[in-house]
Order: sequence, then structure tokens, then C-alpha cells
Amino acid sequence: MIHDDQNQPLSLDLNDIRQQIDSVDIQIHELLNRRARLAEAVAKAKFASESDPLFYRPEREAQVLRKVMERNKGPLSNETVARLFREIMSACLALEAPQSIAFLGPEGTFTQAAVYKHFGKDAVTRPLASIDEVFREVEAGSAHYGVVPVENSSEGVVNHTLDCFKASHLNVIGEVELRIHHQLLVSSNTRRDSIKQIYGHQQALAQCRQWLDAHFPDAERVALSSNAEGARRIRNEWHSAAIASDIAANLYGLEIFHGNIEDNPENTTRFLVIGREKVPPSGNDKTSLLISAHDRAGALLDILEPFARHNISLTSIETRPALPEKWAYVFFIDLEGHIDQEHVAKAIEEIRPLVKEVRVLGSYPMAVL
Repeated sequence: MIHDDQNQPLSLDLNDIRQQIDSVDIQIHELLNRRARLAEAVAKAKFASESDPLFYRPEREAQVLRKVMERNKGPLSNETVARLFREIMSACLALEAPQSIAFLGPEGTFTQAAVYKHFGKDAVTRPLASIDEVFREVEAGSAHYGVVPVENSSEGVVNHTLDCFKASHLNVIGEVELRIHHQLLVSSNTRRDSIKQIYGHQQALAQCRQWLDAHFPDAERVALSSNAEGARRIRNEWHSAAIASDIAANLYGLEIFHGNIEDNPENTTRFLVIGREKVPPSGNDKTSLLISAHDRAGALLDILEPFARHNISLTSIETRPALPEKWAYVFFIDLEGHIDQEHVAKAIEEIRPLVKEVRVLGSYPMAVL
């Protein structure tokens, strides 16, 4: 016997079930339009009361998605329900004020997939050629926000992104964790028994090294600026394949010859969302710091000690050269907590006298999806 969410038995008559589905669909539709009208009312209220209204609220959206997952009772999974609400919020935000999101392009990259995961399909996406350009577009106000890769669980940090933060005053306002599945793509022109070249970004080629060694040991591996660039190239070549995403396959009309060829099935890339504003606490946050230390023994230990004393968990520590100085370094540190929390603020203030510079890159909600 099947029961509804009030534990009442449901009819097993197919026509009756379909009529109930139609009735529920009508209710859902009415509620969606009601929510959309409320979003339009929010926009009018903000324009009436604020000279430069802020429409995207990362902390608010994170709180809504967490509540969705907390109250979910199934049979849909928490993640499925949260994704549905993510798209509802995206559509409603587009009614208030469409958000322009710059990302490391071209179209069809995993960074674009991260944009859609975080902002939903109604975001206005702007592919750019480099990480530097993403930072510049957001700094200039030509895009509301930007999304850039920062680290991969298999291949480590993206140094270019960390280096951009050294010269930028943008804030980190969010993070996206995206499970990376690499597909080996071919076109209608490809002779599958004569593949001599395989295109891909250098990190994609590295993340699929063992699979390629086993299945295409003699094929030349050609590193390109992006996976999407490889997908574009093979449309007109008969001897080539490309490593790219499902999005790229759909975008460029290609076929998945072999699916999920990454060596590590848990392969995940973390992306950062950058913007000009600061984000209030959401209740479950991270803070990213840039710390320039003095060149002396024990400098890192001095930095870490206040965090340990205030019981602050560090989730990442990375080091980059502090160019143009020789043998000088800056540390990028991610920690659990928000700068507005007393114990986090105290730890940071205790570190300031010990180093050349402490810069808070941003406090932002931990990835929900």
C-alpha cells in the first residue's frame, strides 16, 4: 500500500492518480507564480528605498537551501529538492534584476557548469578568455559576479586564481564544489578506430592519465587552453577526440564515445564566486585570508597558533611567491567561520602584529549543493 505525506492510503487506480497529479500541478503552478509576484514586489521595494539596491544575497539563498534540505521528508533526495529550489530562486531573481556572471570560458567549460549550479540556469553568463579578465570585468562593474576555479582534488590549486587575488580588492562571496566527470567526445566525422590525437586542458589530461594509458596509449595528448576548445576543434577533424563535459557535448553536437573516464571517481573542483560586496553571516560560513609573512624561521607557526588557541578549524593552506621580492611568500588560508564571529575576529587581530599584512578576501556561505 502506498501512502501520502499524511500517511493516508493512495489510490492505485491509474486514472485517479493522474487526476491527482494534474491537481497538484495546478497548485504548484499557482504557488510558483505567487512566489514570482513576491519577487517582483521585492524589486519594487528595493528600488523605492535604496539608491543602489543589492538583489543577490548569497547568505539568504544558502539559508533557504539549507532549510529546504532540513525539512525534506522524501521520496525526493535532499540534493534533488535543493536543486529544484535553486532554479526557482534563479528564475525569480531574474525577474527582480538579471545577474551577469563572468566566467572562465569558452562556453561548455566546467566553470560554466559551476555557474549554473550556483546561480541557476536563468543567470546571464559571459565567457571570458582568462581568469585575469574575469577579475577585471567584475572590478569594472561590467559583470555583477565572477566564477573562477581555485583547486581540484586530484591536481591541487589553480595558481593563477590565487595570484589574481594578490592584486585585486574583490571579495570572495561564495564557493561551488563540482564533481568533475570527463567524457571522451567524438564527432560525426571521427574515425573511431584511427584516433591519433586527444585534446584537452592540461588538468583534464592529467586527471585521465591512467585511463588514456590503458585505452589510447599511442594517441598524442594535446594540451589546450580549455576542454571546450578541443570540443570545437574535433567537429572538423577525422582523427581526433576531445576530453570535455556533457555541456560541451550538447553545445557542440558531439557524441560521448566513452563516459566518465576520470581516474578518480571522487574528482571534484572547487570554484570561488567573486564580487564587490561583503556577505553577512549565513550560519555556516568560511573565511579566506591572504597573509604576507616576514621572512624568518617559525613564521608559519606564529600564524597558526592563534587559530589553534581559538579552536578555529583551517580547511586549506596554500603558499605563493610574493613577487617581485625574492624568497618571500604569501599564505592563502581558508578557515571555518565568519569574520563577524568574535573568535575569528580575535584570532585575526592577534596575527596582524606578527606579519606584514593580513587581508580578509571574504567570508561567505559554505557550499550547500
